[in-house]
Amino acid sequence: MRLAENVMHFARVLRRAGLPVGPDRVMDALRAIEITGVERRDDFYWTLASLFISRQEHFELFDQAFHIFWRNAQMLDRVMAMTLPRLGQKDPEPQRLLANRLVEAMAPRSRVAHPAEEPPQDTPDATYTVSERERLQKADFDGMSATELQEAKRLIASLRLPLPEVRTRRLRPSPREGRVDLRDTLRASLRGSADIIALRRRAPQRRPPPLVILCDISGSMSRYSRMFLHFVHAITSDRHRVHTFLFGTRLTNVTRHLRHADVDMALNAVVGAVEDWSGGTRIGTNLQEFNLRWSRRVLGQNAVVLLISDGLDRESGDDLALAMGQLHRSCHRLLWLNPLLRSAQFQPLAKGVRLMLPHVDEFLPVHNVSSLTGLAQALALGRAVRRRAPHL
Repeated sequence: MRLAENVMHFARVLRRAGLPVGPDRVMDALRAIEITGVERRDDFYWTLASLFISRQEHFELFDQAFHIFWRNAQMLDRVMAMTLPRLGQKDPEPQRLLANRLVEAMAPRSRVAHPAEEPPQDTPDATYTVSERERLQKADFDGMSATELQEAKRLIASLRLPLPEVRTRRLRPSPREGRVDLRDTLRASLRGSADIIALRRRAPQRRPPPLVILCDISGSMSRYSRMFLHFVHAITSDRHRVHTFLFGTRLTNVTRHLRHADVDMALNAVVGAVEDWSGGTRIGTNLQEFNLRWSRRVLGQNAVVLLISDGLDRESGDDLALAMGQLHRSCHRLLWLNPLLRSAQFQPLAKGVRLMLPHVDEFLPVHNVSSLTGLAQALALGRAVRRRAPHL
């Protein structure tokens, strides 16, 4: 049936453009079309919209893609016009960002340039100049094209997350500071015949604390969590004692998978281990499971916890506040990284956000390369400027 093939190709276009449209939604759409029929274009439009759109900000992208894919010439002209460069415009407007993603998603994938086809030598190469890199660092992950995402991943791979060293209970030999080590002092005195015995001292060791990452991989966080995993892989390759957990409807420990040196193989292993990618969100339930099964194993020695989530929990209740409170008491610092903070008009209206905010030390954005750089700088200083939400 040609209609079923076209719906499947349309779902692929939406997925390339960034919408979380999986095979399950395609099957549901085909069943729904059998019931509603295709006699009326409006019925067909809203049937697909009800199944392929999971967030309000995805509606405009779906609307453009639908009218182009199902042959609306006026919409095609409009999208192509929005992709043209505009002089004197520093920041692309949101509609133009969507148009760039849509045009790239609909571009043929089978067309590969022949190696003999080289660009003219007199054509200037201005790809990712200094100004372009600055714009890319401030661009939202959700509005990037596939090419921009690849360049952003290269920038993220070079980032590091230094943590200030903290004192531990273990002691190490120290020439000047610390308490006197009587055993080592007496042992050293027996080896020599000096009249004066040099005191041996031991001071507490200092080492970076463990870093625990709890990353939301639900449908509303899909594009951000995939980019943040590249950042986590760079951190895991650079330092020891990094523990990573992903959660949607269930909690998955992916620490071992991210230790692979090759980022592509590491992320492929993560995708194979996770069964609830781009699904629902059960933050409270997963935090309770983490507190019960993993907190005593990984939250010792002044551990720092990074919680990456938008706080949109479908089961927000008192258990979420209790789990957040227990997590906060079990670690040294708890940082909540929320992509919704990209907007200056952010308000903690969702119940999950309101329950979680009182139990975090820092509340920071994580939506572009610049925000990840700011996170690294904040942790390197041992503190961060908390972005306070309005009174709850």
